[in-house]
Amino acid sequence: MAPAGAFRHLTLALGAAVAALGSLLFIAWKIYFRGTGTGASWAGWWERELRELREQQSRDPPDGTVLILGLDGAGKSSVLHYICSETAKERIAPTQGFNSAQLYTERLEMDLLEVGGSQNLRAYWPHYLSQAHVLVFVVDSVDRSRLLTARQELHALLAEEPRLPLVVLANKQDKSNALSVAELHDELALHTLSGQREFFLLPTSATWASLSTATSVLRVKSLLVTLLSQP
Repeated sequence: MAPAGAFRHLTLALGAAVAALGSLLFIAWKIYFRGTGTGASWAGWWERELRELREQQSRDPPDGTVLILGLDGAGKSSVLHYICSETAKERIAPTQGFNSAQLYTERLEMDLLEVGGSQNLRAYWPHYLSQAHVLVFVVDSVDRSRLLTARQELHALLAEEPRLPLVVLANKQDKSNALSVAELHDELALHTLSGQREFFLLPTSATWASLSTATSVLRVKSLLVTLLSQP
């Protein structure tokens, strides 16, 4: 019987061979599908790769990054969708990790990052704060049972970045049992915020039917553009 060490070396060698074969197949696939005509060559492929890399590096960085947080089920994914797109969507799946998008307007370009709000993901929220220019915190105005949790999580974030502009969204205002903006202001203890922080509390309904109403998410989009346009 062969020693265990021999089997280990054989396994490593086979793994390396499979990885190399996969790399070669990937390169061949790119040449086949991206080549123009039938005379695609290694030189032509390599030149295209270098050109794309230079173009990516030459692009200007975004004018700002918007971080979208909130407890799970608050409607963050719907807010992100309707900020970036005015197209109807029947169901928007909950975020299991994170969602990201880029928004281009006549005035600027912004990156939007949404991080999931389940309990196991909230521990990672503070790691994204340092790169953000605006924090959007989405609150479910109907979920009274978790308002205390939402308040604690929000104030923990604000303690990390005392000057980061804050936009709180009192979401799901289209529901008949939603708390009002004034009630949420008290429940979230927003009166305790420092006067040095730019702060906004907006009523929202992140739905297709609400895009033309006073609680439209498009108001949030306009506010973000204004905040990121400031010198």
